[in-house]
Amino acid sequence: MTPHSTMPLILIPVVALLVWRRVRRQFGLQPIRRNQMTFRIFVFAVLGCLSASFAMRDAHLLGGLASGVLAGVALGLLGLRLSRFQVDPVKGDCYVPNPYVGTFVTALLLVRLLWRFAMLSPQMQDPTGGTPPIHGPDMGQSPLTLAMFGLFVGYYICYYAGLLIHHQRILRGRAAG
Repeated sequence: MTPHSTMPLILIPVVALLVWRRVRRQFGLQPIRRNQMTFRIFVFAVLGCLSASFAMRDAHLLGGLASGVLAGVALGLLGLRLSRFQVDPVKGDCYVPNPYVGTFVTALLLVRLLWRFAMLSPQMQDPTGGTPPIHGPDMGQSPLTLAMFGLFVGYYICYYAGLLIHHQRILRGRAAG
C-alpha cells in the first residue's frame, strides 16, 4: 500500500473517535471543568488564528471564515440561552447543553468536510502510482469550508467562554450568599 492510500485508514478511525466524543458531550448532564474548557478555548483560538493567517491571502476565504465565526458566535449565544445549569450531588456544578445546537454545528462541519473530501479525492489520485500533488488550485481553498470551520470555532469559543462566565457568576453568588 502506498502512503497516500493508507492515510485515510489511519485518519478515519481517529476522526470518528473525536467526533463521537464531541457529540457525546452534547447530551445529558456535563460537569463544568474549568481547566479543560479554558484549554479548549485556547486550542480553538489558535486554530482560528492559524486559519485566518492562511485565509489572509484571499478576501473570499477571509470573508468565509469571518462570516462563519460571526454565525458561530450567534449560535453559541443561542446555545448558552438554551443550556440549563444545576448542581449534582456527585458531579458538582453541571450544565445540560441543548443537544440540537451543538450537534447541528458539528454535523454541518462534518458534512462539509466529507463533501469536500469526496470532491477532491479524484484530484488526489495519481494514475501513474506516484506521489499525489499536494498543491493546486482546489486544495483547501473553499470559502464555504472555511465558513463551516469558522462556525465551529466561533460556536465553541463563545459557548465555553459563556459557560465559564456563567459559572463564575454562580460561584460569586454563592460566596456572597
